[in-house]
Amino acid sequence: MLRRLATIAVVLGVGLTPGSALAAPRDVSATHAYIVANYAFLRTLHANERTVDANVAKLNRTLATECPAVGTGAPQNEEAQHMSYEVAGALWSTLYTTDAGAVQRFLRAVKSLRWSNDKITRSARAYVDSLRELAALQPPDLCADVRAWNADGFKAVPPATIQFDRHVEAIEGKTIPQHLLAPYEQPGDKGLLARAAHLETELEDAESVVGFNDWDTLLQTLALNQ
Repeated sequence: MLRRLATIAVVLGVGLTPGSALAAPRDVSATHAYIVANYAFLRTLHANERTVDANVAKLNRTLATECPAVGTGAPQNEEAQHMSYEVAGALWSTLYTTDAGAVQRFLRAVKSLRWSNDKITRSARAYVDSLRELAALQPPDLCADVRAWNADGFKAVPPATIQFDRHVEAIEGKTIPQHLLAPYEQPGDKGLLARAAHLETELEDAESVVGFNDWDTLLQTLALNQ
């Protein structure tokens, strides 16, 4: 339940496989375009980290003003997990709203790419669709939903929470598998792939610490359990 759902960015792997010399020009050009778009996407995500942090802090201030400790007395059970997942979804909505421009640029660069291997093309389309859904993800009304749960004596979370959680869970967010693209990578792609891998590592490190802390902070503000 961290800020970045699944893995936002695409790590295609570093290296060149012998099959690239025999690859069709369309596959090579599509793969190169994908690598370039991915690197630009990662750079923007990295540059947006401070803005994301500021927007998450703003969300927390709003909750602290409008419904502080509204979940006081909430149990730690399956219903509580639904609610804590909704809080995580609110963070993802904040993240993707902040990164919406980067997402749209990535989608424009990737949505028309085609490979001779239909499996790659379908994977790219599915990933594009997932990012589009995430960028359009509307934030849940956490105050209203926790209040409704509280008013019910914390017996069952409101339908809006279940609906939101199911919607988020249905967004797979899976990138194109690296092994499918590896045969089409070229020597000139190696530098971008290495830099993309470095940026991905930095984003994952931030996710593992900052993302969890953000989630925990919002839960504390609402007086909810993880």
